[in-house]
Amino acid sequence: MISPFARYGLLLAIACAVAVAISGPGYRLGWWPLPVAFGMLRWATYAAIVAVLAGAAGAVLARPGGTRRGFVHALAAITIGAAAMAGPLTLMWRGKQVPPIHDISTDTDNPPPFFAVLLLRAGAANPATYGGPDIAAQQKKAYPQVAPLLLAASPKEAAERARAVAYDMGWTVIAADRDEGRIEATATTPFFGFKDDVVIRVAPAPQGSRVDVRSVSRIGKSDLGTNARRIESFLERLGGGSGTGRRPPA
Repeated sequence: MISPFARYGLLLAIACAVAVAISGPGYRLGWWPLPVAFGMLRWATYAAIVAVLAGAAGAVLARPGGTRRGFVHALAAITIGAAAMAGPLTLMWRGKQVPPIHDISTDTDNPPPFFAVLLLRAGAANPATYGGPDIAAQQKKAYPQVAPLLLAASPKEAAERARAVAYDMGWTVIAADRDEGRIEATATTPFFGFKDDVVIRVAPAPQGSRVDVRSVSRIGKSDLGTNARRIESFLERLGGGSGTGRRPPA
C-alpha cells in the first residue's frame, strides 16, 4: 500500500504548483484581482511546505526495504513542492533585499520627465512625478551601479540605436523623437503583466552623447528591483557590452 504521506503529499504539491503557475497569468487575463493572485502565491507556498514535509515523511516510510510503497511518489512530492515554493520565496527574499521604491533613474538630480505616457498612466496608483531626495538616496544606496551611459556617437545616432534596443527588448514604444532625443515606452512584466513606463533621454556630451533612462512602475510600492535591472539591461545592450554605467566627467 502506498504511504498516505507520499500520496497526499504529491497531490498537494501538484495543486500548489498549479496555483503558483496560474496566479500571475490569471490576474493578467482578468480572471481575478491582484490581491487574489498574491493570496494564491502566499497560501500555495505555505501548502507547498506541508507537501514537502509530507513527502519527506512518506520517503522515510516508503524507503527501500520499508513496509510501505510510494517512495517515488514521495520524492516527486518533495521535488514538485520545492519547485512550487521556490518562486514565491525568491520574490519574498528580493523584497527584503531592496528598498520599497519603484521609480529608478540614472539621473536623480534631473530625472527625465514623462509626456507621452501620461495619458496611459491616468488613474495609476503611482504618480509620474519624481519622489525627490529621499527616493534618490534609497536608490543610490541600493543600486549604485545605475548611472548614465556615455556613447561615442552623435545624439541622433544614439537615439536611433536606443529606439531599436527598446523594440528588441519587447517594449511598446509610445513616442520617439530622434531630434529631441526622447523616447517613451511601456514595458510589460512577463508573469503578472505589470505595466512599467520608461523614458529615455539622449543629450549631447563632449565626446558624443549621454543617455539617461528612467523606469517607473504604475502600481506597487516596491518593484523588487525590476526597474533597476531593466535599466541596466537596456544600457548593457545599447553600449554593446562596454561602457555601460560610465558616469560622465564632473
